[in-house]
Amino acid sequence: MITLNNIKEAKNKLQNIIQNTPLALAPILSKDLGAEVYLKKDNLQLTGSFKLRGAFNRLACLNEEIRNKGVVAASAGNHAQGLAFAASHFKCEATIFMPEATPLTKVSGVKSFGAKVVLIGENFDEAYEAAMKFTEENNKEFIHPFADDEVIAGQGTVALEIIEDIEDIEHIVVPIGGGGLISGIAIAAKAINPNIRITGVVASGARGMKESFESHMPIDSVAVKTIADGIAVRDVTPKLLDIILEHVDDIVEVTDNEIANAILFLLEKHKLVVEGAGAVATAAIMHKKVDVEGSKVCSIISGGNIDVTMLSLIIEKGLVKSYRKMNLIVTLMDKPGALMNLTNVLTKSSANIVQIDYDRNSIKLEFGEAHVTIAVETKGEEHQKLIRENLKQAGYRFKQI
Repeated sequence: MITLNNIKEAKNKLQNIIQNTPLALAPILSKDLGAEVYLKKDNLQLTGSFKLRGAFNRLACLNEEIRNKGVVAASAGNHAQGLAFAASHFKCEATIFMPEATPLTKVSGVKSFGAKVVLIGENFDEAYEAAMKFTEENNKEFIHPFADDEVIAGQGTVALEIIEDIEDIEHIVVPIGGGGLISGIAIAAKAINPNIRITGVVASGARGMKESFESHMPIDSVAVKTIADGIAVRDVTPKLLDIILEHVDDIVEVTDNEIANAILFLLEKHKLVVEGAGAVATAAIMHKKVDVEGSKVCSIISGGNIDVTMLSLIIEKGLVKSYRKMNLIVTLMDKPGALMNLTNVLTKSSANIVQIDYDRNSIKLEFGEAHVTIAVETKGEEHQKLIRENLKQAGYRFKQI
């Protein structure tokens, strides 16, 4: 059984190791929602995630003789980096099993701390099975990313920091993958003040814990698929479910589109680089999945280790959705000056061309025609409407994509 004392002991072990990450008011969300919304920025932790807390505490509690034999873990990326950092600190060997689709930034982060990486399986659970087999065959210590008392106690230090900064916090919204973070936070927060509301957030593509919470029994997912790779956990651990049922008030879910919106919002409005798993709590608040009106609420930003390719895709789609970028396919006569005439129309519409592609070979075209795929920067919905009207008046056939 994990107690508040265990979490306070973990805080002592983490002293001078981890950063007490910033807790800051989110003014735009606060105004829009009629609440005091705060962001706990654990994406600014040393390894880019809260996972360092639990991993370091687990190794700090290990017998030195066992630790020196080497440790093993399975991870979607953030626990791996936390454990690799801790193993480097204690000068012991670490072997980390990660899903094959783990973003390069996370794999590189693990290797940079000197750990060995084995990429295997389509998701966390398949990597976990391989890691357990390796552990048994090589007589090493397995460090579970969430179903472990010392790991949970380490994660619970997040709650201690929040309450130290804001004594009268009323509501904490927490991402859920395996459940270690929310378990530690909920145990600590409820022990200090039972009236603090704890809400968990899962991704719609990995909703096993939500279904289990509602059914009061473990229900594993058949498969998981979400941009929030850090919480893409297929199977529900009964031990974690029991803690969550006892200490957590509610669990909600957010879609990948809502997660992407939150990532872009945090990047643009708060200058924070946040991964999918780290953005789900903010996504739930932004999209009103959680009732926060009139309360002091804290959103846990649990990690920032997002793959730059994914971030680029989210930015691109976000620009299109917010009417700041417009993609068009325009049909032209394939003759000299035709492209210049089109760009003149766009210039007069104050549309800045950022990308253009010319295709005269498509079998969908009549002879003597060409397709121009063109991307332009725009200044909102009304500006895009003006561009469409000007193209129509100039006699162009086009499609917005």
